[in-house]
Amino acid sequence: MNTLRRYCERYESQNRASASLNGVSSATISQMLNGNWGLIKDEMWRNVASQIGYKDAKWVAVETANFRTITDILSDAQGNSLVMAITDHAGAGKTFSLKHYTESHKHVYMLCCDDHWDRKIFLNELLMSLGRECVGQTVGEMMKEVIRTLKVCENPLLILDEADKLKDFVLTLFISLYNKLEDECGIVLCATSHLEKRLRQGLKSNARGYAEIWSRIGSKCIALRGVSAADITLICEKNGITDKKSIDLVLGDCEGNLRRVRRKIHAIIKQQSKTV
Repeated sequence: MNTLRRYCERYESQNRASASLNGVSSATISQMLNGNWGLIKDEMWRNVASQIGYKDAKWVAVETANFRTITDILSDAQGNSLVMAITDHAGAGKTFSLKHYTESHKHVYMLCCDDHWDRKIFLNELLMSLGRECVGQTVGEMMKEVIRTLKVCENPLLILDEADKLKDFVLTLFISLYNKLEDECGIVLCATSHLEKRLRQGLKSNARGYAEIWSRIGSKCIALRGVSAADITLICEKNGITDKKSIDLVLGDCEGNLRRVRRKIHAIIKQQSKTV
């Protein structure tokens, strides 16, 4: 319940919090928080848990160097209404760090973008994260509602994770958001290094909107450092792998990918449990 309570506290009201969740009513949230669980199905508990960031207690998360860097960037962007872009390879811990910051701060709204989104889906997802409903609205009306909602927030931050998946006609909505919210809302684009490559190619070919996007992110993408051996060693130790031989196995297998680190640690612990 603490996770759900903290989630609701990020919004101005419980109604706003429930509106940000797919298929969850305000009444259901109230019943969960008040301990009236008799009529709540297991599927609903799983639905809520998956959307509010409920963590598996079996895995201990670690603040890596990238985690601290991302946290500093997001804090700077939110506190000073800056626009930035962060890039690194897949499995470097970007999304975990972004979610942790979002769950820990008020008026931070994160979208995990997808390549099938059109402008209406993008704005619908954004309005949902803001706790707003947009049934029957046009794209123009939805954009106005996004701008209006963010303008009345105190130090809002919009995070677009996997921004490189957005099609050009959706990505260029970023320009409109920036123009309407300059100095009033921080915006951070996060992606693999493909984002910078795509932006530079767009600049070179003079593709519509790319010069404006490049200018608004300060004409650079902030590239994160790779996952270090010290980071991986600490993750191993916090999750029950303490002997040097096993840690070396993880280091040799993961190739700097934190997803592979977790899988390898799981495999080692599973094997060790069989031999006990």
